[in-house]
Amino acid sequence: MPAFKRIGCGELRREDAGKRVELAGWVQRRRDHGGLIFIDLRDRTGLVQLVFDGGKDAEVFHQAERLRAEYVISVAGEVVERLEDRINPSLPTGEIEVVVQELKLLNGSRTPPFYIEDGIRVDENLRLRYRYLDLRRPEMYRRLYLRHKAVKIIRDYLDEAGFLEVETPMLTRSTPEGARDYLVPSRVHPGNFYALPQSPQLFKQLLMVAGVERYFQIARCFRDEDLRADRQPEFTQVDLEVSFVDQEDLFALLEGLMARLWKELHDYELPRPFPRLPYREAMERFGSDKPDLRFGMELADLSDLAGESEFRVFKSALEAGGVVKGLCVPGGGAFSRKQLDDLVALAVQLGARGLAWLIKEEEGWRSPIAKFFPEQLLERIGERLSAGKGDLLLFAAGPWESACRILGQLRLHLAPSELSPEPHFAWVVDFPLLEYNQEEKRYHSVNHPFTAPREEDLSLLEERPLEVRAQAYDLVLNGLEIGGGSIRIHRRPLQEKIFQLLGLSPEEAREKFGFLLEAFEFGAPPHGGLALGLDRLVAQLLGDDNIRQVIAFPKTAGASCLMTGAPAPVTPSQLQELHIAVERDGEAPAERPGGSR
Repeated sequence: MPAFKRIGCGELRREDAGKRVELAGWVQRRRDHGGLIFIDLRDRTGLVQLVFDGGKDAEVFHQAERLRAEYVISVAGEVVERLEDRINPSLPTGEIEVVVQELKLLNGSRTPPFYIEDGIRVDENLRLRYRYLDLRRPEMYRRLYLRHKAVKIIRDYLDEAGFLEVETPMLTRSTPEGARDYLVPSRVHPGNFYALPQSPQLFKQLLMVAGVERYFQIARCFRDEDLRADRQPEFTQVDLEVSFVDQEDLFALLEGLMARLWKELHDYELPRPFPRLPYREAMERFGSDKPDLRFGMELADLSDLAGESEFRVFKSALEAGGVVKGLCVPGGGAFSRKQLDDLVALAVQLGARGLAWLIKEEEGWRSPIAKFFPEQLLERIGERLSAGKGDLLLFAAGPWESACRILGQLRLHLAPSELSPEPHFAWVVDFPLLEYNQEEKRYHSVNHPFTAPREEDLSLLEERPLEVRAQAYDLVLNGLEIGGGSIRIHRRPLQEKIFQLLGLSPEEAREKFGFLLEAFEFGAPPHGGLALGLDRLVAQLLGDDNIRQVIAFPKTAGASCLMTGAPAPVTPSQLQELHIAVERDGEAPAERPGGSR
């Protein structure tokens, strides 16, 4: 390992007293005490106090008088112990200071648009505009450092497990995988485009056909989709694929990896194995396929009891084949009428036609719908939801999935403010293989088209495809999906059958996926895999709720970079080389000889 002459500012301790050291970094702050100037010097390792004594070295002292915040300097001097009454216990270097004998100004600095310190309250757009300054702040460096450590742990763990890290192409073919592709025009093949990968899905399956058996990659992926706090147009995933495994093998592998991360980064022992929740159970109990297990407030099915009432909204939903679901909010009986109205408005915003509610009080039940229920029936409903005095009961009626999701969203909205700091992992399994799009009148894959159905459900593919369960699984942490995967299809006839169900003709399937179908004819092994969202995982390790915090140079919610101005127009000559004409302000583009739109 190469040795550097310069020591880090935050690495000096009492035992270094008497040593001559060379330091370099940024001026955090300057304090002028007349004949003494104190400067806090900062680098990535921390802070150290410098002392400039005008009585000992006037020239160096006068140089220090000209220093300002964020000037870049290098110094040489002697480490000395501080007097007992001047020790700063909040600093690791608080027992010493450096008496400067030499000073060199390496670069000046304009006044920064915000303070370079932790805990600042600054508009995020300003931080992103000056991201290189934001990253100077110690808490941001700590985020980058923990991300680096996490990636190293992941690489070491998978290396120990016999995995081979393989890079897959960034310029590939556009294939239907769910989100929109980012397209890259080809200059040498006019009118044709590459796509940036949404994931290395097809390539990692081909690596299994190639006999690699255990593959992983810290993969950059791209999706042109609507953004939010936990999404970015370009993101990183820990991608892996394994041959000759079943679902439980992959669960054990990933649980071991999570345990290694939390142990090495937080000295915390994760309880294992993680709970397994079938998709339908997760929806029934929590109204979500990524349930937050840090608190209770579980949903209950009240369809049988609701059917005994005279409340027409409930009876109509049941007659239409729907359900009535209920949620108990402890202490919610204290909500004001405005708060209740706001909950109803939120439910409507989430897709409900309305939201019924009951409050259990000392003298009975309070609600606009209470008159439609006999007292004994209200008590039975309260017992089903374990309601106590002062609790609020919420009800959603309609199609099963819709009723579950609406109450699931309200459950999260009304969650306790203080949640367990411990990580709560779970596997969600047995997702449906397919869903039906009413607008397009065709089936879609819930996961992706290469997910294998459960063997015992294969007989349902022809007549009842919506009942087929997938060999798919998601890893959930504190109500967030941090990873997902599946056992893959590895035989051509079954893959062609799935393509057929998805509405792809044999010609379209060959045109888009012919290379994969052909590969399956050359002894493709059974295989499966999973991808972890690295950005989301690191954010959880740090306790951040926004993945932009753990990405060095993220985009805004509008998929733009405020620092560089990307995306930006390009020159007409660049467009001409690519045989592209751009339509602006609603005007049709001019035709270019031999070109395309």
